[in-house]
Amino acid sequence: MAEPSSTAETQAESQAESPDGSQNDSAALRSPARVKAGYGSVFAVKEFRAIFAAHVLSMMGGVFADASLAVLVFRRTGSAPLTALVFALGFLPYALSGILLSGVADRYPARRVLVACDLLSACCVASMAVPVTPLAVLFVLRFAVSMMSPLFTGTRAASLADILPDDLYVLGRSLVRMVSQGSQIVGYGLGGLALVWLSPRTALYVTVGTFLGSALLLRLGTRARPARMSGGEAMMRASLATTRRLLGTPRVRALLLMWWIPPMFFIMAEGTAAPFADAAGAGSVGFGLFMAAMPAGTAVGEVLAGTVLGAAARERIALPLAAGSMLPMAAFAVHPPLSLAIALLLVTGLCAAYTLGMDQWFVQAVPATMRGGAMSLLGAGLMTLQGLGVAAGGAVAALVPPYAVIGGAGVVGTACVFVVLRSVRATRATATTPA
Repeated sequence: MAEPSSTAETQAESQAESPDGSQNDSAALRSPARVKAGYGSVFAVKEFRAIFAAHVLSMMGGVFADASLAVLVFRRTGSAPLTALVFALGFLPYALSGILLSGVADRYPARRVLVACDLLSACCVASMAVPVTPLAVLFVLRFAVSMMSPLFTGTRAASLADILPDDLYVLGRSLVRMVSQGSQIVGYGLGGLALVWLSPRTALYVTVGTFLGSALLLRLGTRARPARMSGGEAMMRASLATTRRLLGTPRVRALLLMWWIPPMFFIMAEGTAAPFADAAGAGSVGFGLFMAAMPAGTAVGEVLAGTVLGAAARERIALPLAAGSMLPMAAFAVHPPLSLAIALLLVTGLCAAYTLGMDQWFVQAVPATMRGGAMSLLGAGLMTLQGLGVAAGGAVAALVPPYAVIGGAGVVGTACVFVVLRSVRATRATATTPA
């Protein structure tokens, strides 16, 4: 695989300094000898420890809030569709926020944006817990919290590139992804247990505490840095202009599609897990193993790639792993037994280690002044297409058996990935940053 272009190399070197020109806290870790930097090196960076701890709190709080609000709405209405709307509102605002508010991440200092998002989320959740809050207002507040999510995640991802040099950024992003996956399992589990003893409103106040704790960690544990971009343009106009410039750059567009498309098809397997397990006569245990297989494989794959391989090797395996990531899903077309199906999803998860190489390419392709907006756009597209994937998989599942849905997703997804991979390879040699 070709080495990064000189432009990308220069940009990667410039990431060793904070926007004010001073060396960032982790610059001392930069060394040619560190070709196989491990996760321990990431945790050696003080600011990353604060961001990581805040991420754990905010993710657990968000998942806990979803569970509590869903129970609260169901107890008040007895309506399954309205309860499902609680979760749907977690997906719907992503596209809107990612396009219209992405400029905030670059226009204002990162620490201020992150703390403000946590404090606003805490205020919204506290308002949800008030007994007299009407149902319609509950949904508006849930929508507001979701609007802040892509802004928060995009700003945090861009901040990691400011504090972590070279391949440590890739490992930092990997740790954040693993926490995001694990928090969904642990968070819903703990949320369910807590709701045995706590009322939904009390549980929402616990969520308020997690957001406030996250805000405190970010305020005290991270350094104040100036905004990446000065602004004279109106915020929404600037955000739309940033989105147009990013999508208008072939290299960035190809990498965004490579981030968005595979998860859109991966999630179809999870969306049809319940009917697949039921058809196999596996019950709740089989369903749980089926659901856990892909996240478990993803965690193992990322840990192995992050600890065993160096940065260059992670980039070399990125395209082959991405190309083959959905081939195990295509094998569902032969209607495998549950044990084999779980093994196939585990292998699919292992292939997700391609994301470590993608992380490095993406941060090299985007100029520092647009990094926050780019990360917000990436997260918004990811969540939006996953929501569409769930909906599409559910619609097809009404017509064909679950195994056919997963097998078809594997075949169609692989074809789509091969098309995008051609663009990724073609733009690698002529990579240019957005004007």
